[in-house]
Amino acid sequence: MPGFGQRLAEAVASRGPLCPGIDPHPELLTAWGLSVDADGLSRFCDACVEAFAGFAIVKPQVAFFEAYGAAGYAVLERTIAALRADGVLVLADAKRGDIGSTMAAYAQAWAGDSPLAADAVTASPYLGFGSLQPLLDTAAAHDRGVFVLAATSNPEGAGVQRAEVEGRTVAQSIVDAAAQVNRGAEGPGSIGVVVGATIADPPDVSALGGPVLVPGVGAQGGRPEALAGLGGAQPGQLLPTVSREVLRAGPDVAALRGAAERLRDDVAYLA
Repeated sequence: MPGFGQRLAEAVASRGPLCPGIDPHPELLTAWGLSVDADGLSRFCDACVEAFAGFAIVKPQVAFFEAYGAAGYAVLERTIAALRADGVLVLADAKRGDIGSTMAAYAQAWAGDSPLAADAVTASPYLGFGSLQPLLDTAAAHDRGVFVLAATSNPEGAGVQRAEVEGRTVAQSIVDAAAQVNRGAEGPGSIGVVVGATIADPPDVSALGGPVLVPGVGAQGGRPEALAGLGGAQPGQLLPTVSREVLRAGPDVAALRGAAERLRDDVAYLA
């Protein structure tokens, strides 16, 4: 099977770069007229799977499934399987990060042979980029991808991510470390980074050799027309991700699909 980077590049070229999110906030469940429990969660996800069937990649936010315990994880497993059955790549937004055997266990859960394993997973490198090695190794062995948090748009992150060490920001060092992993890949790299759409001084991703997930478009203030060339990105490299801007159009599946397609059209020039 081709690596994640190659599969993603091909999917984006044919289906566009927008990455819709599945974020079942309790407030959204209520707004949709659904119960705030595992049954409501399941109905919410069924509508999203149907609405996003024609997209390249979709990002379920794991935290909103974890909140319902084992029943929530069961819904997540079914949602991942249903999206993949429709030919959609799945990015599990789990933001895992730890050291040693614990990181290896997370790697098996999200990038190994587990029913939770998606095509790619988000990870936090702030115990040191090297702490992610078990995840990077497991993902590579299973042709999966990893998106590493680099520069997030929350104000609390700036004190760490924009701190300078030896003449470059910590965020830039994360991007550079991901680029080093990608240099050994044949074709598009499978290690991406996360860079917020509202960041005024993003790290340079021009040498990354992999995808850049860009959260914060829409409700959080990121403008689709302002994304071109973010951090020196090349065409086809950016994956704008949007959740609330689309999900508040539900529960009607056609309305959900229409909202997502309009945003996909707005960022089509990035592909």
